[in-house]
Amino acid sequence: MKIADINCKTALSKSNLPGLDYSLNPYRGCQHSCAYCYVPNVLRIKREDWGNFVEIKTNIANILANELRNKKPGVVGISTVTDPYQPIEKKYKLTRYCLEQLLKYDFPIHVQTKSNLILRDIDLISRFEDIEVMFSIGTLNDSERKLLEPNASSIQERLNAIKQISENGVKTSIFFGPIYPSLKIQDIYETIDVFKAAGASEIMIDNFNLKPGIKENIELKVKKNSDFSKLFSEKIFSQSEFYNTIRENIHAIGKNKKICVIDAF
Repeated sequence: MKIADINCKTALSKSNLPGLDYSLNPYRGCQHSCAYCYVPNVLRIKREDWGNFVEIKTNIANILANELRNKKPGVVGISTVTDPYQPIEKKYKLTRYCLEQLLKYDFPIHVQTKSNLILRDIDLISRFEDIEVMFSIGTLNDSERKLLEPNASSIQERLNAIKQISENGVKTSIFFGPIYPSLKIQDIYETIDVFKAAGASEIMIDNFNLKPGIKENIELKVKKNSDFSKLFSEKIFSQSEFYNTIRENIHAIGKNKKICVIDAF
C-alpha cells in the first residue's frame, strides 16, 4: 500500500448528488478495495491501482476551517468518493478533525461508510443537530462480502455499529447496495427485519453499476467460487430482470413492514 501526504486547495466541493450540497473527502484512494467500486472510472485511475494507494490530505481540516467561515450552510456529504473511515483514518484522524470543524458551525451532515471505526467519533456525531449516518451493506452473507469487499468491516460489525449509533439518538440508514445476486425474494423479509432491528429508519437500494472494467474485476474476484460466479453471470452481467424484480419486492415488503425504501438514483 502506497501512502503519500498531499496538500489540498479546497475541502468542500459542490455536490450534484441528491440531498447533498457539498462533498468532503479527506482521502484520495481507498483501502477497502471493493471490486465493484466505480470511483476509478470517475477519477480516471487505473483499476489495477485502485485499492493500492491512499493520498492523505494533511491540511484538509485547516482548509475546511477557513472555508466554513464564508460558506452558505448546506448538507455536507462525507464519503462521496472514498470511505472516510477506511483503516488509515485510525492513524491520521482527518475525518475526526473535519467533524470538529463542522460541529463549530453545525452544518447538516450525511456520513456514509462501511467501517465500524465510526464508533470512535460517536462523541462528536451525537452532538450535531442534523446528522445522518448511512452504512453500506450489499449482502448479509459475510463470506460473499469477503470476496468483493475484502478490507471493509464485517457485516455484523456494521450492524452492531448502526445499533450503537441509533441508540445515541442519531438517524441511521442502510444503503442496501449494490444488492448481491444471491438475494432471494424470500430473504427480503428477514433482511429488512435485520435492518430495522439495527435501528435503520430508511433503506436506500441500488444495483451494480457496471462501468468499464467493473465486470471483469468482479469476475476475477469471484472465479474461485463457481456458484457465486454463476449467479453474477446469470443475474447481473446478463439482461436479467433480477434487480427489477428484487426492487419491486423490497418496496412492497418495506411498505408492509413500515420502513421507508427509496431508490438510489
